[in-house]
Amino acid sequence: MRAYYDLHIHSCLSPCGDSEMSPINIVNMAKLKKLDIIALTDHNSSKNCPAFLSAAKKAGIQAIPGMELCTAEECHVICLFPNLRAALEFDAVVEAALPDIQNRPEIFGEQVIVGADDSAIGVFPTLLTAATSIGIDEISGIVRSLGGIAFPAHIDRPSYSVISVLGTVPDARFSAFEVSGRGSVRTLPASYPILKGRPILLNSDAHRLEDISEPAGWIELDTLSPEGVISALLAGCAWGV
Repeated sequence: MRAYYDLHIHSCLSPCGDSEMSPINIVNMAKLKKLDIIALTDHNSSKNCPAFLSAAKKAGIQAIPGMELCTAEECHVICLFPNLRAALEFDAVVEAALPDIQNRPEIFGEQVIVGADDSAIGVFPTLLTAATSIGIDEISGIVRSLGGIAFPAHIDRPSYSVISVLGTVPDARFSAFEVSGRGSVRTLPASYPILKGRPILLNSDAHRLEDISEPAGWIELDTLSPEGVISALLAGCAWGV
């Protein structure tokens, strides 16, 4: 089946995320836009994934728990997991790898953890946008050991991308990649042969509700589920925009 997706969305837990980016609001906007499957990928944390999965289940939309990791090199990498247990296990690994830098909400923004009813139940004190001690060459192995998949985020951007930081697109066991613009889907493989034959995803990286994707990017799945998405991307599924 052809499934329309947005696999890179931030909630109010990300300090740069809008306060209206609560799990329930995200899910309802994605459903309004008629997306088939979505993922929550806050910076260096999966702590809003329990509320996100609860909201998605009630709304009847498929949802994937995830994270946008900042590697030691300051490359952003999307990590997706088959279930909440795996996502939270990875969350603990990443929390231990964060530098001891306290968030300053007046500068970076709030980092709000919410419950199933979208009410705030706490704030995360450590700055979530800092680079972790996890290297780009390590991340795929760690995520795959938990049944998930990791792929470089917005590789065409001038900051926090593998190209801007490393000057190239590393293999590092990556089976898929993400770009931020439709034109790059077709032009980048000519410059970086490693991209050829691998799914290139077009996600929103939404920090505001209105930025969540319209049904444009699609991937071919055997089953509409987190496991189905992960398996398809690892296998080099058909894709398009």
